[in-house]
Amino acid sequence: MTPDWTPLDIELDRWRTEGLTLSLWWRDDDAVARTSALDYLHGLAQRLSMPVHMAVIPAEAEASLAEVIDPFLIPVVHGWSHTNHAPDGAKKAEFGAHRTIEAMCAETAQGLTRLRTLFGDALVPMFVPPWNRVAADLLPILPTRGYEVLSTFTPRDNAFAAPGLIQINTHLDPINWRAGKSLHDPDVLIRQVATQLVDRRENRADRDEPYGILTHHLVHDSSIWDFTEALLSRLLQGPVQIWTAQPTETLNEPT
Repeated sequence: MTPDWTPLDIELDRWRTEGLTLSLWWRDDDAVARTSALDYLHGLAQRLSMPVHMAVIPAEAEASLAEVIDPFLIPVVHGWSHTNHAPDGAKKAEFGAHRTIEAMCAETAQGLTRLRTLFGDALVPMFVPPWNRVAADLLPILPTRGYEVLSTFTPRDNAFAAPGLIQINTHLDPINWRAGKSLHDPDVLIRQVATQLVDRRENRADRDEPYGILTHHLVHDSSIWDFTEALLSRLLQGPVQIWTAQPTETLNEPT
């Protein structure tokens, strides 16, 4: 069944008519080693001419990851070991409020150090907490540990999560995690993107925040890969500019 791209096409036309430009970025989580799935992700980024921010789990990261780094694979920090420390019955989190600040600070520092050793200046000081959850008390400490960006999920409330810490979230995940980890209904996803863009155009959401697509290469099946490529291709045909975090420069609030 062919997806109905009409809602997205109509909304992109409205952006174009109103002289608006959508800032677009891409994050992929859970990288630990060079795999065939990572090579496919890399190849897709090259075909689209759109870099992907590769969130790497520091404690498990293998040296093979450093071999594939180029302008289309931008490494960022994905927590420490992707371990769930939440109590039974609570939503999963590695850096949740139930842990001590001392323990979380130690792991965030370890993660940055480990990946700087692996990737050098190619590493972007972006903190991506596993499961997109992070304790509020940790946020003002992250810049003191060398982080400049925080990335979670859903539209941000403020441009800065804390002084010196820009928030650049992701907004669409095509995977249906509760039903076999395959693709959500494509028509539902397309309408979701269109609705989120309407909210931005009509100033109900932060138009300046780069719009983020979130993927997880290690669990993709062919339907997820195909939809991701089709969606990004469609967006890139619109009034879009690609946003990427800069690895060696102080990051400024995007415009």
